[in-house]
Amino acid sequence: MNVPIWTGTSTFAAGATPFGFYDAQADFDTDADKVADFCARRLGYPLVDIELQSGSFYTAFEEAVTTYGNELYAYKVRDNQLTLEGLKTGSGPLNQALITPSFEPIVRLTEMYGAEAGSGGNVPYYSGSFGLTSSIQDYDFETFMSSSKITSSLGTGLAAFGSSGLEVKRVFYQEPLPASAILMDPYNGFGFGGAIAAGIAGVGGFGGGEGFLMMPLNYDLQVIQSIDMNRQVRRSNYSFEIRNTKLRIFPIPNFSGANGGCDGCCERNIWFEYIIRDERIEGSVKKTPTQVTNVSNTPYENPNYDYINSIGRQWIFEYTLAISKEMLGYVRGKYSSIPIPNAEVNLNQGDLLTAATSEKTALLERLRNYFDETSRQALLNRRASEAESKMIELQQVPYTIYIA
Repeated sequence: MNVPIWTGTSTFAAGATPFGFYDAQADFDTDADKVADFCARRLGYPLVDIELQSGSFYTAFEEAVTTYGNELYAYKVRDNQLTLEGLKTGSGPLNQALITPSFEPIVRLTEMYGAEAGSGGNVPYYSGSFGLTSSIQDYDFETFMSSSKITSSLGTGLAAFGSSGLEVKRVFYQEPLPASAILMDPYNGFGFGGAIAAGIAGVGGFGGGEGFLMMPLNYDLQVIQSIDMNRQVRRSNYSFEIRNTKLRIFPIPNFSGANGGCDGCCERNIWFEYIIRDERIEGSVKKTPTQVTNVSNTPYENPNYDYINSIGRQWIFEYTLAISKEMLGYVRGKYSSIPIPNAEVNLNQGDLLTAATSEKTALLERLRNYFDETSRQALLNRRASEAESKMIELQQVPYTIYIA
């Protein structure tokens, strides 16, 4: 079978490339034949035959443009993926989009801190309670979970109980009435708490609500703290501890004394806030098939060759040549030598493949270094360095002294 090889001329037409990514782009159509001629001449034509066809050069050209686009947009994805995550995949290709970094990924990151601090976040908080029973000090969360039908796939853990994965965040257990509730009247006697807080009753015309001495607010706060500390030290200290699945409260509830026990004002329920540990994980995972979730569905497409500048096109021409050299090496490798009268001709398959491999590697490394040098971080560092250099240069300018 006599297969024609490169004749020295070609005429590009739509459908001449394997995928047809760029066949309809005017500049690609114009450059295809020029690139084919360039590669053939660099490979030795017309001094030697080039065992390739025009379609071989078009294929290499298409692959080089696609490789350039892949490297370019891989760099863009690395530079902007945090900002692009969550973007709708149907919002169109981002090839020509100007991307401005946003705080959205930082906000998503801080949601977990807000959830743990109880000040927001993506994990719902629930409230529950135990009904206190006189003389009973320990209460079991397993009982609460069973009655509330709380289930979870997680096991036990810190402040988590049983197979439910319940995690207690806060227990509301304070003394029945704080100082600010008992001694509330700020317009009675010596400021906050009146005569009771001051330890004096009916002295100097104060008290009885007939007169008052307005004190600074910081004074009132100090009095509140002093009274509360006095109660904690000198009287029953209202507190609790959680061990395993048990909640132990202090002091032991007592509803049998005078006025109902506990100074007659005990809260008959103890309330607490909790989360379900399963929901902590579920809250951090959002199934969004129509949004960008990783680099594989970030909406970039093959580049438009018409928009690639001369820097990019020169790289593409060189990479096309390297691919063509590689293809020619494989073709010539079919026969290591050709017999001729009284001798034989050795083909240069090995030289072509070695050169093609090293050239492709060097071109990719050069392109990646170029993209790294123009990343957002690299450009900001360069701008900061330039600003510092300018300041150093300005410091060398003599200062003129004006005398009026």
